[in-house]
Amino acid sequence: MYEALFARIEDQRGALVDLTRELVRFPTVNPPGEGYRACARHLGNRLMRGGFDVDYVRAEGAIGDSERYPRINVIGRCEGRGPGPCVHFNGHIDVVEPGHGWTVDPFAGVVRDGRLYGRGSCDMKGGLAAAVVALESILAAGIRFDGALEISGTVDEESGGFAGVAYLAEQGRFSKPRVDHVIIPEPHSVDGICLGHRGVWWAEIEMLGRVAHGSMPFLGDCAIRHTGALLNRIERQLLPKLATRQTAMPVVPRGARQSTLNINAIHGGQAEGHDGLPSPVVADSCRVTIDRRFLIEEDLEQVKGELVAILDQLQRDRPGFDYRIRDVMEVLPTQTAKDAPVVRAVAAAIEDVTGGPPAFVCSPGTYDQKHVFRIGHLEDCIAYGPGIVELAHQPDEYVVIDDLVASAKVMAAAALHLLGVPPA
Repeated sequence: MYEALFARIEDQRGALVDLTRELVRFPTVNPPGEGYRACARHLGNRLMRGGFDVDYVRAEGAIGDSERYPRINVIGRCEGRGPGPCVHFNGHIDVVEPGHGWTVDPFAGVVRDGRLYGRGSCDMKGGLAAAVVALESILAAGIRFDGALEISGTVDEESGGFAGVAYLAEQGRFSKPRVDHVIIPEPHSVDGICLGHRGVWWAEIEMLGRVAHGSMPFLGDCAIRHTGALLNRIERQLLPKLATRQTAMPVVPRGARQSTLNINAIHGGQAEGHDGLPSPVVADSCRVTIDRRFLIEEDLEQVKGELVAILDQLQRDRPGFDYRIRDVMEVLPTQTAKDAPVVRAVAAAIEDVTGGPPAFVCSPGTYDQKHVFRIGHLEDCIAYGPGIVELAHQPDEYVVIDDLVASAKVMAAAALHLLGVPPA
């Protein structure tokens, strides 16, 4: 065991809490991508003080990047004595909107009863702060190693990660020979190793109608009514089928071991956001965004086909029904092998720190492992970090401070194991 290193991390408990609070206080809400530059600079300055060479990468031309909301990623790297493997820790700095129902300020970083509250405290600024302190502690202890340590704070994970990890992966920053092992401190509890995730298909379906005066709807064709017919078919025909499909992947929570479909958004009729009353018009367009999560046992084309079949049947059954469908995002399920080097290293570290065996889990939703795998072609990647996954995106989100500290110890030990540094 790395007892001296663990003691050093324990001594940094206050600094770890402070860093987490500092990151939470940047309201990096996505969309639209508020505060990315300031948060990335703050993190980069911290890494430079800790001994890292720091690089800022703006994802110019990527989805969402603009002068008002620049997509700024930060990467810190510290080279060892000589050639060897690189262990990379990646965390996203963006958070979802706070929403309603909070009893504390979501961006204050309130500490109470051993918990740190705030939007992003669990998902996943707490995990990112723990990784920073873990690597800082290795360098501060003067531990010698061959290879390199890297850590990144990336953007837009909550909206797909295309201006963050995907953009960096396209530049070779998540591929060999630059990087060999990746740990993503997403919240899966202090003893949980997340091997992968279910698949996802996002699609936008537009029902088409014909405009007319609202007092004479019989002269038009209401796209919103067609949308209602689609939702009714999904509710009666598709959702019961999905509920019967179960995966062998250890997805948590258990309710996510089945196939699911969520209606993410509906936009129909006249645009909102203007003063005054609406005009009397039959809606000639209504768009539905669906979020279909599928299992490793399912085929993506079959997943798409069963929804298209419902739409085509509606065309035959319902006069005037017409539609367009557009793929927004598709990601296949991913699962890293339990005997992969990064899994073995983190599992051993969990046993050292907690005294118990790890729990192997998979995520209900995708995270940036998908880009490391499909673009970087690097399979030695898992998620491990503090926090309770069910608290992600909830009001009064929090992370337990003891778990922050314990996970920092696990990450430090796992990094040294992967670098070939034996326990002192």
